[in-house]
Amino acid sequence: MDGSFRTGFVREHANPKAHAALVLNADFRPLSYYPLSLWPWQEAVKAVFLDRVSIVAEYDEVVRSPSMEIRIPSVVVLKDYVKPQKRVAFTRFNLFLRDEFCCQYCGSTGDLTFDHVVPRARGGVTSWENVVAACSRCNLHKGSKSLVQSGLSLRKPPRQPAAMELMNQGRKFPPGYLHESWVDFLYWDAELEA
Repeated sequence: MDGSFRTGFVREHANPKAHAALVLNADFRPLSYYPLSLWPWQEAVKAVFLDRVSIVAEYDEVVRSPSMEIRIPSVVVLKDYVKPQKRVAFTRFNLFLRDEFCCQYCGSTGDLTFDHVVPRARGGVTSWENVVAACSRCNLHKGSKSLVQSGLSLRKPPRQPAAMELMNQGRKFPPGYLHESWVDFLYWDAELEA
């Protein structure tokens, strides 16, 4: 066997996106939309053998062991329902998702950071209700001034999102790649064909 074939095969399958499986909860909804709940094919096959998931759709490719052959799962559904979290973790990613990855002062989507509406220097706390996504330009302009002093205004007031709200927000940002077998289980905001 030639070495370049072996190296190419190993590289392709080492990539977690190569033949990833969409993971659905027992109610046939994705565990998360953003990031989309995907498992590497190895994890999906392992879960099948541990009887934790059922296969809903498969790729054409197969994996083999000395005693068996299995088609690689492309969509799996959990056998036990995983209750979604009610509390949303306060993370930079979730904050950007809540604010739709745009500056809450000017609407720009580039070079995002976060800003304390009431600056920490003035007693502001780091919380859902006081932190917003902001582009570097607006953040530098505002500095440690109040909104009134800086002349900036918020596009919407900051608040803690509910878990379902954040999950629905993730639907607005489909990943760059969707396998055709996943589409029936994903409900993106797209125009329906007549």
